Amino acid sequence: MDSMEWNKILGAILAVGIAFSGFGIIAENVVHVHPLKASAIKVEGVAEAPTAAAPEAPKALPDIAPLLAKASVPAGEADTKKLCTACHNFAEGAGAKIGPDLYGVVGRDRASVAGFDYSSALKGQPGKWTFASLNEWLHSPRTFAPGTKMTFAGIDDDKERADVIDYLDSLSAKPVPLPPAK
Repeated sequence: MDSMEWNKILGAILAVGIAFSGFGIIAENVVHVHPLKASAIKVEGVAEAPTAAAPEAPKALPDIAPLLAKASVPAGEADTKKLCTACHNFAEGAGAKIGPDLYGVVGRDRASVAGFDYSSALKGQPGKWTFASLNEWLHSPRTFAPGTKMTFAGIDDDKERADVIDYLDSLSAKPVPLPPAK
């Protein structure tokens, strides 16, 4: 294409832009929008929607020690079968699935299973998996480690969470002794 063709194309684009802006200015001057003073439709017998209440502050998690004293390994095993087995293995040496192997998780360093690609959110949480940290994690993984890849929403029920933690502790050659209930 020669320069004359480019000039024609650019001129056409410029003309369309000017026309578009001009029509917008004309439309703003011709059409006058007035907000309604009252609703145009009256609906009888319907109460107005309640205003949304301020969100509640997150409640503090209860101390895990008394809950673990009453926890049940068989109940925890049943809970993990329905909640966790799609993503995790629980047998020693079984390897990772979508999530890391959970055999021996209690007392293990966080984000430490070799060959598993942990999120940077969980890698940024140093330390070991204690009963208390597992309680927080299982209650809400996204609150414990914002940005985690784990899609699990968490376990709200305190007893169910304690049962799962007790079961996870039993999955070890040397289970960590339960903390004393105060």
